[in-house]
Amino acid sequence: MKKWLYWLLPFTWMGVIFYASAQPYQNQDIKPFLSSTIDLSFLTPYLEGLSFTYHQSEVSIATLGVNGVVEFFVRKGAHVTVFFILCLAFYMAFRKTTHIKFWRLIEYSLVLTIMYAAIDEIHQGFTPNRTPYIGDVFLDSFGAILAVITIILFQWIKRLRKPSVK
Repeated sequence: MKKWLYWLLPFTWMGVIFYASAQPYQNQDIKPFLSSTIDLSFLTPYLEGLSFTYHQSEVSIATLGVNGVVEFFVRKGAHVTVFFILCLAFYMAFRKTTHIKFWRLIEYSLVLTIMYAAIDEIHQGFTPNRTPYIGDVFLDSFGAILAVITIILFQWIKRLRKPSVK
């Protein structure tokens, strides 16, 4: 397999992120879908005490309704997941196409992912009904850090399973 093909995964994934960031909020709003397909009212007793401020807006059942609170967590979970995947994709591309040492691979993958997270938030500033927010970059970075921890754990487990040479 041609080595450059490994770079298709992170660049394609960056394109998916870019496309999603270019969509106005109303195109991504899942509350109508939730309202029409799932009755989430059973969550109300569990979520009614939940109230906090995120990006100068209150997140609570009182302000968003149960569907709005669920949507908030789905959207923020998507930030973590999407950038977790991007960091893994960078790591795999570097690993398969370079001879860089493990810790440098980790460093480059993490830094590139966080840089792209920042660029993505700036890009959102040019999208109607979307605003850039540093808190989302922190969520994205958290996803990248989780990917790094996952890679390190897999490498550690791989070494433990390797039979020792006597």
